[in-house]
Amino acid sequence: MPRLYQTSPRVTFAVLAAAAAAFALMQSLVTPVLPVIQRDLHTDTGTVTWVLTAWLLAASVATPLMGRVADMIGKDRALLVALASIAVGCLVAAIAPTVGILIAARVLQGLGGAIFPVSFGIIRDEFPPHRVTSAVGVMAAVIAAGSGFGIVLAGPIVGALDWRWLFWIPMFVVTAVGVLAWFVVPKSPHRSPGRVNWIAAVLLSGWLVALLLPLSKGTTWGWGSFRTVGLLALAVVLLAAWLVAEIRSANPLIDMRMMRLPAVWTTNLVALLFGASMFGIFAFLPQLMQVPTASGYGFGASVTEAGLLMLPMMVTMALFGSISGPLTRWVSGKAQLILGSALAAASCFSLAVAHGTRPMVALAGGIFGIGLGLVYSSMISLIVQSVPMHQTGAASGMNTNIRTIGASIGTAIVSSVVTSHPGVQGLPAESGYTESFLILAVVAVAAIGVALLVPSGRAQAPAAERPEVLPDLTPVEV
Repeated sequence: MPRLYQTSPRVTFAVLAAAAAAFALMQSLVTPVLPVIQRDLHTDTGTVTWVLTAWLLAASVATPLMGRVADMIGKDRALLVALASIAVGCLVAAIAPTVGILIAARVLQGLGGAIFPVSFGIIRDEFPPHRVTSAVGVMAAVIAAGSGFGIVLAGPIVGALDWRWLFWIPMFVVTAVGVLAWFVVPKSPHRSPGRVNWIAAVLLSGWLVALLLPLSKGTTWGWGSFRTVGLLALAVVLLAAWLVAEIRSANPLIDMRMMRLPAVWTTNLVALLFGASMFGIFAFLPQLMQVPTASGYGFGASVTEAGLLMLPMMVTMALFGSISGPLTRWVSGKAQLILGSALAAASCFSLAVAHGTRPMVALAGGIFGIGLGLVYSSMISLIVQSVPMHQTGAASGMNTNIRTIGASIGTAIVSSVVTSHPGVQGLPAESGYTESFLILAVVAVAAIGVALLVPSGRAQAPAAERPEVLPDLTPVEV
C-alpha cells in the first residue's frame, strides 16, 4: 500500500526505534522472573532456561532469513511481519498453560529478530548518506538500552500484576507500533529478486539446536553419553555443511565472504564472545539475587529488588553507549572495544569471588554496564566504517546475529554449569554460580585478545565517500 505523503526521516526513525526497543525488551524482560515461572509452571531450572534460549535460537535463525525475505517483499512489509509475529507470540505466552507452550511462544517472538537488520536497511534507504552511520549508532544504543532495561521493568510489572503481564503489555505496545509503522514507514524503494536459501536456514537452525541441547542437558544426560557426544558431533558436521553452503551460495543468509575483511571478522568474533558473556550475566545474576537466604549465599531478593540491583548496570550501559560515538574523537573504536572487554572481564571475576553483599554486586554490575555500553556501540561503528555503503545493513545485521548466536551458546553453558551443582532444598549450590562467572570472565578475556587483532588506523571516510572495498562480492541487501 503506497503512502499518500512523504514521511520525515526523523518520524520514520522514531517508529523504527520504538519497534527495535520493544523487541530488545523481549530479550531480557523474562530473565529476572525465570524462577517465578519455574515455580508457577512446575518445571526445573534447566527447562525454564529454554524460555530464554528458545527466543535466542529463533532470533539467530530468523534475523538473516527474514533479512533476505525483506529484500524480496520490501523492508516495510517485512517489518510488519516481524511485529505481527512478536504480537502473536506474546498472546500465546500470556495464556500458556505449560512451559512447553511458553517455549513455543518464545520461538514465535524470536521470529521478530528481523526488526534489527530491517531497521538498519530502512535507515540506509531513507537517510542521507552522511547521516547513516550516526543513525545506525543511535539505533545500536537504543537496542542496547532496551536489552538491559527489560530486567529493571520486569520487577514492578510482576509485583503489581503477574508475570503473564510481561507478555500482555508488550503485545499491546507492539500492536500499536505496528499500526504506526503501517502508516509511517515508507514503501521500500529497492527490492532484490531472488530466492531464499532454505538449505542454509535449515543447516543454521540444525547445528544450533544440535549444539545447544547437549550443552544445556549434558549434566542430566551425562557428558559421555551417546546422546551428548552424538549431538555435539552432529553439530560439528552441520556447522561445516552450513559454512560450505553459505560460501557457495549466491544468496547467503550470512555472507561469509564479507568475513574476509580483518575488521569484520575480528569485530564479529568479539560480538560472539561478548554476547555469551552478556547474556550469561543477564540471565543468571538476577537468579543469584533471588536465591533464598536459607541457601547460605543468596539475598532472597524479590523480582523488583533484583531489578533495582541491576539498575547500575543499565544506567552505565545506556550512558556509555550514548557517548561512545563522540568519544571516538579521542578514543578509537578499537581502544573502546579492548577497554569494554577488560571491564567486563574484571566485573565477571569480581562477581565470581565477591558476590556476598548487595553493594558489591551493584558495583560489579555498574562496571559491566560500562564495558557493555562501550563494546555494543563501538562494534557497530567499526563494522559500518569497514564496509561499503550498500553493505551497511547487511554487515550490521550480521554483527547482531552473531552476537545473538553467542548469547544462546553462553546461556546454555551457564545453565548447564549452574544446574550441575545441586545444593540444599533443591537450590543450585553457590559453586555453580562461582564457576559460571569465572567461565564468563575467561570468555571476556578471550574477547580482549580478539579485540587486539582489530586493525588499527584512523577513522575511515564517511560511508558515502568510501571506495568499494569489496569489489568481488555480490551486494547483499538486508
